[in-house]
Amino acid sequence: MTTPTYVIIGAGLAGAKAAEALRDRNFGGQIILFGTEDHLPYERPPLSKDYLAGKKEPDEFTVQPASWYREHDIDLRLNTTVKTIDRAAHAVGYQDGKHEHYDKLLLATGSASRRPPLPGSDSDGVHYLRTVEDAAALRALLRGGARLAVVGAGWIGLEVAAAARELGAEVTVVESADLPLAALGRDVARVFTDLHRNHGVDLRLSTSVEEITTAGGHATGLRLGDGSTVSADVVLVAAGARPRIELAEKAGLTLADGGVAVDAALRTSDPDIFAVGDIAAAQHPLLDTRIRTEHWANALKQPAVAAAGMLGAPGSYDELPYFFTDQYDLGMEYVGHAPPDARVVFRGDVPGREFTAFWLDDDARVLAGMNVNIWEGLDDIKALVRGGQPVDAARLADVDTPLGEVGN
Repeated sequence: MTTPTYVIIGAGLAGAKAAEALRDRNFGGQIILFGTEDHLPYERPPLSKDYLAGKKEPDEFTVQPASWYREHDIDLRLNTTVKTIDRAAHAVGYQDGKHEHYDKLLLATGSASRRPPLPGSDSDGVHYLRTVEDAAALRALLRGGARLAVVGAGWIGLEVAAAARELGAEVTVVESADLPLAALGRDVARVFTDLHRNHGVDLRLSTSVEEITTAGGHATGLRLGDGSTVSADVVLVAAGARPRIELAEKAGLTLADGGVAVDAALRTSDPDIFAVGDIAAAQHPLLDTRIRTEHWANALKQPAVAAAGMLGAPGSYDELPYFFTDQYDLGMEYVGHAPPDARVVFRGDVPGREFTAFWLDDDARVLAGMNVNIWEGLDDIKALVRGGQPVDAARLADVDTPLGEVGN
């Protein structure tokens, strides 16, 4: 009997966890893990947080040491780009015209930084943040007295701004919207506006960037829509992420919501191909909607469900969307899924940045919750979201009322 071969494309956290899950389920066949970077699989959140701030080094957020891949017979092929998927032949093609057969295939290709067509964006001194090399280059430059200009006030832009301020750099953040982090809604976004301005960031909202200015081929700052300029030694473009779905698209897999459409078992439109992480637009069995999020938690937890499906076992990914951030003295955890215009109810000390925010629908059901500098109660928030029952908003806001007792 021929030994089956399972191929994983993408050697980040999701790809490494998928290989781990297959071996944990006693899969004895060949596992080939392709990665475009020349590094062992690693986690990305520290790149804009602890690593950038000099608090962690890469070996502290590497998923597994090299010895683990040898001991578990994982054929790890780094610095290798898969270029084609031949679904009919069950084969993937990579550099130099080489091919590998697969019986089952997992796509964990992740995201790339969006690169808006700004004049000057190809100059020296313009940075993006996606890889450990990107973060290392920024870390070397963001020392006391450096001037950093950030294009975009999303999660990456604000996390880098916080780390840069803690390193002593001067920071200007330019955002076209009138508040940062628009996905959180206006009430919560104001918390982050105040946070960064209180820490000395020049946060310019409702402002467009027309050009990255240069001198001698090196970035010198930004020219804004109102004609004013921002002088900088370093420019970071943090304009969001682009899911890397080119392989899936060329292979003819069904796409949705900017990603690869998968069912609750993370299976694509091809029964022998699965997808996880940033690219997976998954049908959520609890929330009854398709969700694609570029969050660490999906890369960590989805691979176990996909591995089960690849091995023919039933599985369903029903984890609630989760993400976190650390900026200055603010630590936050968010769980659930809510539109930015949902009603927000606060519980706790908002000005003191020690509170919980809840997003409610029109029927007063909790769609999502976010703890800020509160390190308990996350399970209670999950229970409220999963319960799907209306709550008493006044009791929800009352810190003396246990969250388990806020139902109508």
